[in-house]
Amino acid sequence: MLEAWFYTLTSVLVVSIVSLVGVIILGISSSKLKVVLIYLLAFSAGALFGDVFLHIIPEMGEEGFSLVSSIWILAGFLLFFVIEKFVHWQHCHMPITKNHIHPFAYTNLIGDGFHNFLDGLIIAAGYLVSLPIGIATTLAVIFHEIPQEIGDFGVMIHGGFSKGKALFLNFVSALLAVLGAVIGLILSTRIEYIADILLPLAAGGFIYIAGADLIPELHKDVGIRKAFLQLIALLAGIGVMALLLLLE
Repeated sequence: MLEAWFYTLTSVLVVSIVSLVGVIILGISSSKLKVVLIYLLAFSAGALFGDVFLHIIPEMGEEGFSLVSSIWILAGFLLFFVIEKFVHWQHCHMPITKNHIHPFAYTNLIGDGFHNFLDGLIIAAGYLVSLPIGIATTLAVIFHEIPQEIGDFGVMIHGGFSKGKALFLNFVSALLAVLGAVIGLILSTRIEYIADILLPLAAGGFIYIAGADLIPELHKDVGIRKAFLQLIALLAGIGVMALLLLLE
């Protein structure tokens, strides 16, 4: 159990530090960032799908996959759908000024914080099952956090926050992953089969993020060459998850 605490807390701290990726993009032009970001999204989608279908679902199958397992996966899918709807709940059409913070910037921050909290729970669940599952889930979270944090940083700047404040609030929001992890680990000492609930929730959430968020973005970039490179990046993400099977 002590190992689970060590690996989980180390992982969520690394995930939280990823929120500081906004520093990196300060010196990158938007045109160059767009080119890199689309392939990063493809890689992230591959990593998420790879984690679900190569790690999480096979692990669930070892304990006996049932209708209840499918229901929890659907619940995870719907949960992340609701989170995304919450993030896009408010719209503000006022002109952007330095003295006005738009409501969508706050709602995005709140939604992202809840998302990070769930990421912490999911990572904890992975390490409670096994070290390879925990590592694979952590990497999947990191890979999808990078483009997400870049996007969140852009939303907050667009919403009226200064660059410094946007970076700081993004980091504070990311730290909620630590809270989620701690709660997940504590619940595991009181609820014997908590991982049996959190793992399918993670699977459903990852399927939603990859299928509903990332893949549609890839389809916006057309062209045979771009499609081929996206496919390569997608397969590379799956490949990373496949390599982690060697740890088992």
